[in-house]
Amino acid sequence: MERDPDQSAAPDENAELEALRARVAQLEARAPARHRPRLRSFFAVLLILVAAVLTPLSIMSSWASDVAGDTDRYVAMMKPLASDPDVQAAVTNRVTGAVMEHLDVDALLADVAPADRPVVDKALEKLGGPLTAGVTSLVHGTVEKFVTSDAFARVWTGLNRSAHASVVKALTGEGGGAVKLTDDTVTLDLAPVIDRVKQRLVDRGLTVAGKIPEIHTDFTVLTSDSVGKATKGFRALQIIGVWLPVVTVVLAAGGVLLAVRRRRALVTAALAVAVAAALLGFGLAAGRAFYLDSLPSEVSQPAAGAVFDALAGYLRAGVRLVVTLGVVVALAAWLTGGGRAATRVKAMWSGGIGAVRDAAGFPGGPVGRWVHRARRPLNWSVVVVAAAVLVAWNRPTGLVTVWIALCALFVLALVEFLDDDGAPRPAAPGNGRVMGGS
Repeated sequence: MERDPDQSAAPDENAELEALRARVAQLEARAPARHRPRLRSFFAVLLILVAAVLTPLSIMSSWASDVAGDTDRYVAMMKPLASDPDVQAAVTNRVTGAVMEHLDVDALLADVAPADRPVVDKALEKLGGPLTAGVTSLVHGTVEKFVTSDAFARVWTGLNRSAHASVVKALTGEGGGAVKLTDDTVTLDLAPVIDRVKQRLVDRGLTVAGKIPEIHTDFTVLTSDSVGKATKGFRALQIIGVWLPVVTVVLAAGGVLLAVRRRRALVTAALAVAVAAALLGFGLAAGRAFYLDSLPSEVSQPAAGAVFDALAGYLRAGVRLVVTLGVVVALAAWLTGGGRAATRVKAMWSGGIGAVRDAAGFPGGPVGRWVHRARRPLNWSVVVVAAAVLVAWNRPTGLVTVWIALCALFVLALVEFLDDDGAPRPAAPGNGRVMGGS
């Protein structure tokens, strides 16, 4: 008995119809997922932007935490100022003026004992001019010799070390101690310097200087109309301390992991963080200029600039560090991608080093094959080690950063040179052999 074709075709059509229905149901079930990549991308971009915005604050919070919690770092920042010519000149003029304000030459010389008068006259006879001008020159010369000596450097270092707690109090809105915050001005008491100068004046024959009472005079460390307001911001940065940089890194990493295209997100995050840090650097440069222009006339601008540079040195080092790390990470992520430009750059890099290796006739051997298998982790290890060295370096300069980058490039080139995939290579010209012949 013959089968009816219509009957045999019916089950096939039904099966095909059921398969189509199942496929449609599957596609409908997936339809809402189309919005998920957009949602992920939105939050990834948001996290990266927040990390970029927090980058300058992270650098500043790290600086505030170190200034507040590390006396040695603060002293190291302020120590070079003892040998700065502008600071030495400002301290000399300030101390000389303070001493002369309390030195009544006529009255004090009248009280000099007859036995001491020849010594005083001998000390002043070479100065010429009016008596007051001669005494002023003597005091100024004595102060200048002391300020340019190693003794002043020791006094300056000790003064800043003992005043560290007062500096923190001044920056957090509390006064007292050797450092005071008055009328939006942070000042340093130079009384110890004046005491040393009085003793030196006595030693030089001006014994009347020993009758000068104790003098407290101020050397301006920082002055601005916004210092009083800045104390609250400093206190906030001090509280968040090292946690804000950690939060910033976590947000940036979260944005990269959440992104659909993680490599592109890593490049974007690294560059965004680097740009944000660079903006802080530009802000420091502009702020320095505005700060110096707003100083009162009695404050030495060169000395104030030296103090600003000393206090901002750590911030500038942090800016250089973050910018360098951002550029290195972005470049590494871009080069490991499969883009046309990145592929071309990698081909030029590999081709150039490969040509050198082939010209040298270097046999890869087992080492070359092992390097070929471990090439990717080796390259990333070089990048990570270079970044770790840069982070661990105490206030890296531009030259240090360049040298670390050059060393990393050299090691990467060495890895590329040793890489051998085992494929036959053309013989170097001039060795008497031609590939494929005898």
